[in-house]
Amino acid sequence: MTSQTLREARKYEETFEKMITDEERPAFHLSTRTGWMNDPNGFSWYQGKYHLFYQYNPYNSYWGPMHWGHAVSTDLLHWEYLPAALAPDEVYDRDGCFSGSAVELPDGRQLLMYTGVVRERHPNGGHTEIQTQCLAVGDGMDYEKYENNPVLDERDLPEGSSRNDFRDPKMWQEEDGTYCCVIGNRPADGSGQLLLYTSGDGFHWAFKSILASNNNRIGKMWECPDFFRLDGKWVILTSPQDMLSKGFEYHNGNGTLCLIGDYDKEAGRFLEESDQSVDYGIDFYAPQTVLTPDGRRVMIGWMQNWDTCGHRRKNEEAWFGQMSLPRELSIQNGRLYQKPVRELEDMRSNKVAIEGLTFSGNVYPEGLKGRRVDMEIVVRPVEGCDMYRKFAVRFAQNDQYQTSFSYRPGESVLKVDRKFSGSRRAIIHQRRSKVLCKDGVLKLRIILDRFSVEAFINDGEQVMTAVLYTDQEADGIYFSADGTVSIDVVKYDLM
Repeated sequence: MTSQTLREARKYEETFEKMITDEERPAFHLSTRTGWMNDPNGFSWYQGKYHLFYQYNPYNSYWGPMHWGHAVSTDLLHWEYLPAALAPDEVYDRDGCFSGSAVELPDGRQLLMYTGVVRERHPNGGHTEIQTQCLAVGDGMDYEKYENNPVLDERDLPEGSSRNDFRDPKMWQEEDGTYCCVIGNRPADGSGQLLLYTSGDGFHWAFKSILASNNNRIGKMWECPDFFRLDGKWVILTSPQDMLSKGFEYHNGNGTLCLIGDYDKEAGRFLEESDQSVDYGIDFYAPQTVLTPDGRRVMIGWMQNWDTCGHRRKNEEAWFGQMSLPRELSIQNGRLYQKPVRELEDMRSNKVAIEGLTFSGNVYPEGLKGRRVDMEIVVRPVEGCDMYRKFAVRFAQNDQYQTSFSYRPGESVLKVDRKFSGSRRAIIHQRRSKVLCKDGVLKLRIILDRFSVEAFINDGEQVMTAVLYTDQEADGIYFSADGTVSIDVVKYDLM
């Protein structure tokens, strides 16, 4: 039965989404229906469509009482909004329905698992969040919360583990029909750990093991975990809070982490071999993956950064928050590689191709402009000339604004810079990444939507993402070089 709280949220979103025109939204990145969006939840394939839920405050364009928004797609790029799926309307989740996941049950229903939040009040006026795991079952449109919620609480935690940081369950079904889920938690050392739970039917869960431990190596609490097999390896994705900078690999604040290794299934223990960032740009957090019907592992993340939420004037905007481009994942050379989903190529039109353009200084090739663009660039030094000192591609550009990616081969550093993108806030506007390019040859695939840019570097070895709220009439694209370079460019409009 739909609660009054959920009915009110659904009525509100249906009314207020009409105040946002298509031109005010991203063209092919999912944005919130109205109000606020953060983490992707319940990314799944169900009844012939991709379902994506998300952390959602329909009433304001800033974080608030967490609901689950809901959208569906057949191609991962064009989304249809469905009514909000969950609202904080029970005693065990009255202060928020936090992140979680979805699986299909044998009877054809869809099972959602999410974190319920209750604020425990203190005599001094403060509060502590108590987090438990809860279930809801539905038909892809309407969901009923399980009568025995919560199904996991502090009694199901290993000794010394925090009941305050116990969130974001990611479920999957094993080949034998049983279920597993991995949940983020904080142990006694204040660091992060990922807990593994198992179930025979999806409703009755038991603690199995500590899957992986941070031991205060990479940030603190590990949020929003995912765990899956990919190209013969096992992969953990998680989002550490309060990270310290580590060269160009990890940046201060909240970030993303990929662990690659093996898995001792009997012991329920991940055997770590390597670690890396998932995204090296400014705005990417809390990724979640789905296994597509044709066997691809596809990831989507919240295209935002908690430290840059002041980028937009939230009290003056009808919406805040969008998802990244869905990305196909693979393991190559011991690293996580990412490429835009192949469905994006069906949106290409108006091809412009330039080969062997040799220049120094600035060059403004004819036919290169736009804010919905798929552009591939190969940069090379020129034989007989000294190695170039810097190359840059500048976009979302006019006489007042620009954003850029610039590469210095002598330092092997690629930088994204949006400080001239029109932001009036002194937030993070630059990030750098170590990029190893043989003999100064750099490959970039840059995807522009109305309010974002994503650069896939050297065939997806690294990715850098940033949101942009530059005026849409700023649509110029040009190149600059300190030294002499030769470039090949293939550019498409995305329609």
